[in-house]
Amino acid sequence: MSIVPPKGLPGIRAVLLDLSGVLYVGNQALAGSKMAVRRLQESGVPIRLITNTTREPRSAIIRKLQQMGFDFAEDQLATAPSAIRSRLEADGRRPLLLVHPDLEPEFFDMTPSDPDVVVLGDMGKDFDYAVLNRAFRLLMEGASLWVMGTNRYFREADGLSLDIGPFVRALEYAAEVEAENFGKPDPRLFHAAIEDLHLDPSEVLMVGDDVAGDIDGARMAGLAACLVRTGKYQQGDEDRALEPGAGVASDLNEVVEALLDLGKTP
Repeated sequence: MSIVPPKGLPGIRAVLLDLSGVLYVGNQALAGSKMAVRRLQESGVPIRLITNTTREPRSAIIRKLQQMGFDFAEDQLATAPSAIRSRLEADGRRPLLLVHPDLEPEFFDMTPSDPDVVVLGDMGKDFDYAVLNRAFRLLMEGASLWVMGTNRYFREADGLSLDIGPFVRALEYAAEVEAENFGKPDPRLFHAAIEDLHLDPSEVLMVGDDVAGDIDGARMAGLAACLVRTGKYQQGDEDRALEPGAGVASDLNEVVEALLDLGKTP
């Protein structure tokens, strides 16, 4: 077995899974991922889900997972959009929503005429100069910049694609502001995802395909972590991790095999 157990693996009591690149790529479940999830569920290990995906509301993501053969409930999933929505309501902020059209229903009642915060998600093909310039001008007038992630890229069915990060950096540089990130690798999203488990973060294993967002983010949040060589993984990614103590495995199935083997009695 090629897995290198992360520090604290024998004490793991729950698993936190990234979605794209761990469970599926595009609209296709990765080989062995459905069986791996089923084995965890049958063993009684709690599973929570976390994603920086900002093109769909939580309900649509769960439906997509169900269509691929996974069985999850909406309350198992933590997303950056849901975190931003909660913060907007708590602080009474007025957002300029630069989000994917499919995500707009999650903010259906938030379209103020005098925004005081730019909320940036993955707009996909709707990213253009006019959109970024409108955000830039608002930032120059004193608005805050809240973003749903800082990932550089992700893998789609036809290859790697730009994610939100490059556009975030462009706005930060132009307006001389610092974005507040509500997605991975911010520790708050990891903690929000596992809050209802009432476990110490060190008892939860994060499994992801992104070194910066998933692995370093989880380790900074106090979780155990394991990088899988699927999805956006590129050879040598494990050598780029900044936070020590993470493991590496070929895929989710190998991680689950190691976890369940550790739970066996002689």
